[in-house]
Amino acid sequence: MKRGNAAALLPIGVFLILYLGLGILFEYVLKIPMGFYSIPIVVVFLAALLVACLQNGKLSFDEKLSLMGKGIGDKNIVTMILIFMEAGIFVGVVGRSSAESVAYFMLSIIPTRYAAAVLFVVSCFVSTAMGTSVGTITLITPIAVAVAAASGFSMPLCIGAVMGGAMFGDNLSFISDTTIAACNGQGCPMKDKFRENFAIALPAALLTLVLILVLSFRSGVEQMAAQPYQLLQILPYLLVLAGGIVGINVFVVLLVGIVSGAIIMLATGAIPATALLSSMGSGAAGMFETTMVAILVSAICALIRENGGCDALLYGIRRIFKGKKGGQLGMGLLVGAMDIATANNTVAIVMANPIAAEMAESYGVTPRKTASLLDTFSCVFQGIIPYGAQMLVAISAASELGYEVSAFEILPNLHYPLLLLLSSLVFIFLIPERGKRA
Repeated sequence: MKRGNAAALLPIGVFLILYLGLGILFEYVLKIPMGFYSIPIVVVFLAALLVACLQNGKLSFDEKLSLMGKGIGDKNIVTMILIFMEAGIFVGVVGRSSAESVAYFMLSIIPTRYAAAVLFVVSCFVSTAMGTSVGTITLITPIAVAVAAASGFSMPLCIGAVMGGAMFGDNLSFISDTTIAACNGQGCPMKDKFRENFAIALPAALLTLVLILVLSFRSGVEQMAAQPYQLLQILPYLLVLAGGIVGINVFVVLLVGIVSGAIIMLATGAIPATALLSSMGSGAAGMFETTMVAILVSAICALIRENGGCDALLYGIRRIFKGKKGGQLGMGLLVGAMDIATANNTVAIVMANPIAAEMAESYGVTPRKTASLLDTFSCVFQGIIPYGAQMLVAISAASELGYEVSAFEILPNLHYPLLLLLSSLVFIFLIPERGKRA
């Protein structure tokens, strides 16, 4: 086992210090709202890339450019970028009104006393269909606030239910950027990773649902007024979800969703024909930062690997975590630490991917299990950090409607991420891995 060169990890350290340090400064010292998201993450990664380029004087700059080009040109990276673009177009086409229809339809057929549990289920479904936890929280939190205000449910309980459901879909969705990043980074088919993840996520989701119901039965509730919805607008989400589950190529699934969504949105008058192309462009543009992060991280990791950084990290992890089970926990904690530092689970996965792939080879862990671990642990940590986009967006949405709630009121109601962590540990240490190495 090579000792590697720990100094080659300096670019990652520079990124973490700049991003985390500036984030704490903006958020907690300067009191800038959503301070962590005021930092241009692409610029910080460019600074880290500059540090990586300044290392290893044995290589010329042209040789370093060649290494970066090979890292960026990897098939998995190219595939990831194309899927990001197509997923962005899909979300741009179907828009907010379709997801509202999903939410209001499910709420309309369930008694009020089960509303908090329905919010969790609705958030699970919408986030799985949309592939974005932040988008789901942005969409459903105003509904959750209205539910709490109209029914007498605890506001933090309703918001916590939405956040938990949003992380469920972020972890499982076929068009989630975390799923795309984890699967393509490990060379794993999405359906295999979905099956691996589903076995871990379902028990956590069911236990969360039971817990929310128990808490709901203790609350006094009142009847809520019904909200209008367009049932036909649910169809694009159902097609994407069904196509992904049965294993149809993700490019085909998203194309079907885009075409069906465009037809339905035009037919129902939800969007004028003149605005359709503009919405597609806006959706694709929304993936710009994620795409640039994937490109820059690929270039940085190519240099770090060449300089011996991955060998050094693997050597350190192997000394701490023994055996296959310990290696899996090491992968989870690796991506979790990166998520705490970056407050972005997709970025954490992209950064951890090349190191995790080498760990998987070393410990004999299948690609689908590795992808599942990266996605699951990143969602666990992202779902509970008080400065994450999910928490900040939820608090902001409630505040815009005139209700003040703090992160520390919501944290005790984030049942799903904690139960997902427990389920993950059970599957690592108590349940043997299924199947052969792919």
